[in-house]
Amino acid sequence: MSELHKFLFEGLPVRGMLVRVTEGWAEVLRRRAAGSSAGAYPLPVQNFLGEMVAAACLMQANIKFNGALILQIFGDGPVKLAVAEVQPDLALRATASLSAAVLPGASLSAMVNLNNLGKCAITLDPKDRFPGQQPYQGVVPLFGDHHEKLEQLSDVLEHYMLQSEQLDTRLVLAADGDVAAGLLIQRLPLEGAGNLGAQAARLANEDEIGLNEHYNRIALLASSLKREELLTLDAQTILRRLFWQEDLRIFPAVTGEAVPHFACTCGRERVANMILGLGQDEAQSILAERGDVEVGCEFCGLQYRFDPIDVAALFLGAGDLPVSGGPVQ
Repeated sequence: MSELHKFLFEGLPVRGMLVRVTEGWAEVLRRRAAGSSAGAYPLPVQNFLGEMVAAACLMQANIKFNGALILQIFGDGPVKLAVAEVQPDLALRATASLSAAVLPGASLSAMVNLNNLGKCAITLDPKDRFPGQQPYQGVVPLFGDHHEKLEQLSDVLEHYMLQSEQLDTRLVLAADGDVAAGLLIQRLPLEGAGNLGAQAARLANEDEIGLNEHYNRIALLASSLKREELLTLDAQTILRRLFWQEDLRIFPAVTGEAVPHFACTCGRERVANMILGLGQDEAQSILAERGDVEVGCEFCGLQYRFDPIDVAALFLGAGDLPVSGGPVQ
C-alpha cells in the first residue's frame, strides 16, 4: 500500500518525510504500456520518472499548497519532457515524451541534458486564482555552481530548494517497476515561533545554510540509505535503522484517500477548450484530413473524439459540450 510518514527530531530544527507510492505508480506504468504506441518506458526513463513522482509527492505534502504542484524536467536529450503533477489530496499523474531511443543504463544527462541546456521547473498552480493571478514557477538548470552536470534528480532538487527557499534539504529517491519512494530531510528555518516573519530571523536563517551541525549530522545519516533499502523496507524499519540514536517523533501515518494515488484531471471540457484555442480554420483542416478531431491524454491514455457536428457545435457556442464519441480507453 502507498504510504506517507512525517516526523520531527525533538528539540532540533529538522523535519522529515518518507513516501512510498505503489498502486498509483503502478497505474501510471500500466496506462503507458497499454495506451501508447511506443509501449512501456525504457528502464532508465521509468526509474527517472518514478523518482520525479516520489519527489513531487514529498514537495506537495511538505508545503500543503491548495493547488497543483507540477515538476517538469526538459532539455536537449532523447527525453524531451518529463512531468509529474500532484494535487493537494496527493492525486498524481506523470508522463514522459521521448524523441529518440534511450540506451540501457542512461544517466540523467544522457536523457535530458546532453549539452548542459536542460532545465528543472517547479510550478505551483492555485486552484482558486485571483483575477490576473498567474501560477508561480521557479526554474533552475541541470548543472551545479561550477556548471558541472548533475547526474541525480535529488541533487537538482536540493539545489533548487537552496536557491529558491534558502533551506538545506537532503533527498534520497529511488524507483523501480513496483515502487516510487523518497526520503526528505529539511532544516527548519526557525527553532521556535518567536521571530516568525522578522527580518533578523530571515537573515539568521540564511547564515545557517550549510552550517547547522544537527541538520548536517541527520542529513549524513539519511544519505547512507541505499536504493534497495528504500525500495524494499517499510517506513518504520528505515527510520529505526537510520535514526535509532535520535529523539524522533513520528506522526500517525497518512492513510485512506489521503495517500498518494493515481487520478487524471483531463476531461472532455478541457479538450474542447483546446480545440477552440486552435481556431476554427485549424479545426476544419483537421476534420477535412481525418474526418474527426481526436485528442489523447498523455497522462492517462483516454482518447477524446469530436466529429464534425461536435466541432461545429463548439464554434457555434452551443450550451452543453458535445458528448458523442468519447472518451474511450
